[in-house]
Amino acid sequence: MSNPNKNRNHLWKSSFESRLVKILGRELVISREDELIAYDCDGLTGYRVKPIFVVLPDTTEQVSKIVKLCHEEKVPFVPRGAGTGLSGGALPTEEGIVISLARMNKILEVDIPSRCVVAEPGVVNAWVTNEVSSRGYYYAPDPSSQVVCTIGGNVAENSGGVHCLKYGVTVNHVLGVEMILPDGEIVELGGKTQENFGYDLLSLVVGSEGLLGIVTKVTLKIIKKPGAVKTLFASFEKIEDAGEAVSGIISGGIIPAGMEIMDNVSIRAVESTVNAGYPEDAGAILLVELDGPPIEVELELPLVEDVLKKNNAIEIKIAKTETERELFWKGRKSAFAAMGRISPEYYVQDGVIPRSKLAEVLGEIGELSKKFDLIVANVFHAGDGNLHPLILYNSKNEGELERAEVLAGEILNVCVDAGGSITGEHGVGFDKKRFMSKMFSEQDIDTMNLVRCTFDSEGLCNPGKVFPTPRTCVEPGMKKFEVHPIQKEGRGEMY
Repeated sequence: MSNPNKNRNHLWKSSFESRLVKILGRELVISREDELIAYDCDGLTGYRVKPIFVVLPDTTEQVSKIVKLCHEEKVPFVPRGAGTGLSGGALPTEEGIVISLARMNKILEVDIPSRCVVAEPGVVNAWVTNEVSSRGYYYAPDPSSQVVCTIGGNVAENSGGVHCLKYGVTVNHVLGVEMILPDGEIVELGGKTQENFGYDLLSLVVGSEGLLGIVTKVTLKIIKKPGAVKTLFASFEKIEDAGEAVSGIISGGIIPAGMEIMDNVSIRAVESTVNAGYPEDAGAILLVELDGPPIEVELELPLVEDVLKKNNAIEIKIAKTETERELFWKGRKSAFAAMGRISPEYYVQDGVIPRSKLAEVLGEIGELSKKFDLIVANVFHAGDGNLHPLILYNSKNEGELERAEVLAGEILNVCVDAGGSITGEHGVGFDKKRFMSKMFSEQDIDTMNLVRCTFDSEGLCNPGKVFPTPRTCVEPGMKKFEVHPIQKEGRGEMY
């Protein structure tokens, strides 16, 4: 979408800033050039855009007033949480503002009888479990960045994590949201009950990447802690064997709480950082966590061990204490950060494949790594086929960044050709919008855009994300919300 507000003059900016200050106070409006730098990207640092202002509201009402002002002045705005996203979903837009929700970080209510927690979007993921743990409950979605990522961002990206295989992703644990529409109106979707009547707009909002509005309150489902938990660690000579073990466990009728694979490159990086006890000469390791009633876990444990042995596991360990279990997982959850030990930069991808294709796809990624002469470290949620290949490069070496970007696209091609998708939990954002046509036709994408336009007819809410080419809600010569010509095909009806 073209930006009609580009090159706004100094006088207008000064007036707009004064109106923001009137809503928030001077200290919560950031305008200094050196301070704006901290907000010019998210976790995907390859793209950077400096916003004209950053605002730090404390309340829903303040967010509503800010959005109403933006709507009135036709100023684009980008919601931002902790900035840990990896697809450029919180990348600012030129001549737009960033609305940071970091100060909205309170857990507002813990309702044990209803088994839910009401939280503001700036609440860190891990805080929810910490809040209810003493009462025997926890919040299941646990992205690897759960000690820093926030609930609002999790809702925007429909984040997964270690336990999504058995317990589902964020959308399966969100009961309701309070949301600011792109014109500033405050609405509520869902509530404390699992079932709601009418169109399922709540599921539309979760995973919409901030294009439909700004979530300012979330009602989350919490669940009882399992009666027993057992975590197994297995090492393999070949990563393909680890992939076959995953397929074997699932096809055997066992649904673990989580299954995670790391290859040799990742193992060595992690061991040099956190000393998790992973064998550095292994081609791959597989973590399997079983949970549930004690009798069920005890029955499943030998079955899983048998599958691991049949797929050439070199070593199998079962965590004997909670400390040992936590160390197993600490290694896995430190994998991304540990890459700094072996490479100055990396490009992380996020594709999905059918579990039955794990071994095949891993082999293809290995061949692509050789072809492009770039190391690829594989870390992923094996249970649901969510791959996170990390392409290691050094931008100081001529052409390496460009090769890394091309290799990333080739890996996504492999995922889609295998029957998978271009994202599992990191979102499309700014980075992967260029890959949308690998999965969707132009007609598909235009249909999605019609949904966005229903919420945001001005295209002000997190513009430039998800859609691969500029798409407006009003084409020349068309009435607002009229169906795009590619959608009409002789029907002639209005949207």
